[in-house]
Amino acid sequence: HVQLVESGGGSVQAGGSLTLSCVGSQDIFSRYCMAWFHQGPGKEREGVAMIDSGGRTWYSDSVKGRFTISQDNSWTPLILQMHNLKPEDTAIYTCAAREGTVVAGPPLPVAFPYWGQGTQVTVS
Repeated sequence: HVQLVESGGGSVQAGGSLTLSCVGSQDIFSRYCMAWFHQGPGKEREGVAMIDSGGRTWYSDSVKGRFTISQDNSWTPLILQMHNLKPEDTAIYTCAAREGTVVAGPPLPVAFPYWGQGTQVTVS
């Protein structure tokens, strides 16, 4: 059973930066596609960024150029660096994993069987 645990959320002023981490209970990063989702107040959960073991990435238009997803190797955390944060970035951020690779288009939550508990990001 894969377990994911996020950390690094918090409160920041607009224009600031935060870095989120996601640690897995096993070596999933070498075999899985990893994604960050966010869910703002009263909004649907939506994909923010995605990366696979081959280093392919995908970003939503709303964060492209501001956020960077990375993972150095199988034994280091999945990272989401967030810069120039905006109030509309306020949300619960959750990492998720599924088998396979990055494909075109936004990640679909239903395709990801493994989820962390989420971490709150608040931008004022």
